[in-house]
Amino acid sequence: MTPPPPDPRGARKDRPPGTPNLPGTGTSWPRPVVWVLIGVALLALLAAPAMTRSGTKKIDYTTFLDRVRAGEVISVDVDNATSHITGELKDKTKFTTTAPAKIPDQDISLLREKGVKEDYHPPSSNLIGSILVWVLPIGLLVLFWWWMGRRAQGQMAGIMSIGRSKAKVYTTEKPKTTFADVAGYEGVKQEIREVVDFLKTPGKFRDIGARIPKGVLLVGPPGTGKTLIARAVAGEAGVPFMSITGSDFMEMFVGVGAARVRDLFQTARKQAPCIIFVDELDSIGRKRGAGMGGGHDEREQTLNQMLSEMDGFESTEGVVMMAATNRPDILDPALLRPGRFDRQIVVPLPDLEERLPILQVHAKGKRMADDVDLSVVARGTPGMSGADLANLVNEAALHAVRRESKDVHMDDFEAARDRVLMGQRRDSMALSGAEKEVIAYHEGGHAVLAYALEHADPVHKVTILPSGMALGVTQQLPIEERHIYTQPYIEDSLVVRLGGRIAEELVFGNRSTGANNDLVGCTELARKMVREWGMSDRVGPMAWGSQGMVFLGEDLMHSRDYSDDTARVVDEEVEAILRRQEDRAREVLSSLRGGLDLVARALLEKETIDGAEVGRLVDQAAGRVVRPARAPQSPEALTPGKG
Repeated sequence: MTPPPPDPRGARKDRPPGTPNLPGTGTSWPRPVVWVLIGVALLALLAAPAMTRSGTKKIDYTTFLDRVRAGEVISVDVDNATSHITGELKDKTKFTTTAPAKIPDQDISLLREKGVKEDYHPPSSNLIGSILVWVLPIGLLVLFWWWMGRRAQGQMAGIMSIGRSKAKVYTTEKPKTTFADVAGYEGVKQEIREVVDFLKTPGKFRDIGARIPKGVLLVGPPGTGKTLIARAVAGEAGVPFMSITGSDFMEMFVGVGAARVRDLFQTARKQAPCIIFVDELDSIGRKRGAGMGGGHDEREQTLNQMLSEMDGFESTEGVVMMAATNRPDILDPALLRPGRFDRQIVVPLPDLEERLPILQVHAKGKRMADDVDLSVVARGTPGMSGADLANLVNEAALHAVRRESKDVHMDDFEAARDRVLMGQRRDSMALSGAEKEVIAYHEGGHAVLAYALEHADPVHKVTILPSGMALGVTQQLPIEERHIYTQPYIEDSLVVRLGGRIAEELVFGNRSTGANNDLVGCTELARKMVREWGMSDRVGPMAWGSQGMVFLGEDLMHSRDYSDDTARVVDEEVEAILRRQEDRAREVLSSLRGGLDLVARALLEKETIDGAEVGRLVDQAAGRVVRPARAPQSPEALTPGKG
């Protein structure tokens, strides 16, 4: 293992138990202890004279002479410097008094006449007080300089160790996660398991002449479990596993990141076979020479050092590097060539078969009711990542607690999905009757078109209750997983999005601001049809991709690779597509105006209706089955919504 990092005060954390905290051990005294010691010393200095006078009776000088004349005094002890007299009476009582500056001769004669034992001595010295008077200032001064020296040493140790790697090392003694904890992704686990097997039993790979990849790059959207898979490798590997994030290499001083990379690989070589895992690789692996001013010196030096360590003159035999990123498009090409990160493993969003085991993993430890069917939940959560599914299960449990239920029911999952997809319901928002009617017809227009169009996804739920940032929501769920989207499907999606605006226009004769989000989505979708997907006959089979740059400065002077004339043609085609779909929406809604009125009336009455109710009302008003014949649908694919 790598030695522990130095303590900011210069102390080592690996000191064996029982070692005293001496100045040489590197552990400075806590500040309260120093002040306690100083206080005890001052108390001893002040209490020393009082201790010598304890049990002594103080009398005035006249009373003392009267006691002498009465023959009650046995002995006296006189301090020549202060004329302080201490004595003892016949009843063994000790007393003290103070004489004039010089004791008169007649008083001395009186003492001798009465047979009092006399003793004269120079000023008494307090040994403890004398020692403290000289030692205490010197000791405090020495203690102060020693403390200042320890602070300076700790600061120097922190500066000298700035180039050391911050990687955390995991060994076989601390397996926290294994492949059994990673649900689904069998293909990903198989490729990762090859790396683990090579490190455990490299002989069977060498016998056949196979060479394991030096670098494995996990690529996928956020929340798909890339870091979880890396933690599972740490639990399965049986070899040292060093974990670090890309931002740990970066520092305000130029060259520190490169020094940390060198230290990381030196430590890994000493422990080979070993796995190095770098999370968020894109923070240091971005393309060199890009950005304002030509790039970032510290990041590029760190990247150059990592490239050299992975496949340079020095061999890294037995060291396998893993990394995770959700931005592979901005990585430097030198990182992705063979010999470095020569194997890219895509960790996509889970499909239907993978969502069910993921839900089962996250449902462990939670009390589920008998009516909960996780397969139904899995069908109703297309496009959700593993993190989204974990959040969904947790939201369902929280909803059950709010209902004061001891078990999590299917209704809790339904409410949790609505909250995740549509946002938190805003019960405090008060809408007027006119606003509710506009919202009801707006959402009714979406719902009627989603039911009537052949290629549109079926309606799952419609509500006019404000949720999140929306005043109403029409929720559609696909019948099956889609990986390719055809042009008829996209055009029907545009019609459904424009349905709310057209419904307001047909019923009220005007338009409102409620269609803002619909128009933004329609425009973006139509622009992609023309610019990226080649779905415009006028533009032809050309694609230019997104205009968004990787990061500012990479292509500052050339934001698009087509002419102004082509840009005008693109804008005209986008407008033409939206106009055609708007006309389709107006035509379909005009023919199904009775169904639109019934759906809007049901929304005003119930506030929330499900897809089956929408279909029944539209068919009732039309006097026929409006929905075109489609592939048979599983009854579990859509779960009725609750208001």
